[in-house]
Amino acid sequence: MSFLFVLILIAVLIYLYVLYSSLIKTKNRLKEASSGIDVQLKKRYDLLPNILSMAAKFMEHEKTLLSEIVNLRNSAIKQDFTTHPKERMQIENALNDKLRTLWVNVENYPDLKSNQTMVQAMQTFEETEENIAAARRFYNSALTELKNAVEIFPSSFIASLLHIKADQPFFEIDEKEKSRIDVKDYLK
Repeated sequence: MSFLFVLILIAVLIYLYVLYSSLIKTKNRLKEASSGIDVQLKKRYDLLPNILSMAAKFMEHEKTLLSEIVNLRNSAIKQDFTTHPKERMQIENALNDKLRTLWVNVENYPDLKSNQTMVQAMQTFEETEENIAAARRFYNSALTELKNAVEIFPSSFIASLLHIKADQPFFEIDEKEKSRIDVKDYLK
């Protein structure tokens, strides 16, 4: 009887350890995903000054837009994603909006559009944007996994004991991006 009790106790302890290690791995996967976003955004931030300096030579009339992009870039660099994710997402959405406006304006400058260095920089930027989108998908997936682990019993019990929470926000599309695009707005 005592041998059976010891076996059951060992099995329960092994099960609890597996739950514990699974929770820690899931929490760390979310940290990795968050870091992956930061790496890609850093790449974007490093590329932006080069693009803006090239564009500034051609786009004298767009100085306000270029300075807004620089200010948003600098604000985003200062904001830590892991401690202030909502604020960082808001800055990133505003920066994305300004960058879209920049790309539309670049189309109005044939000399800039045909400049080989600018073309290469824009291609690199587009690749970086695709990598950022992939990193955001990975982050959302990792966050979903952690939310599931924290909310579903029995791992929810272990998570509450360890004070593991999944209160970070998902990366979501900005409301302006959800609305229909009217091409007439860009053909003025």
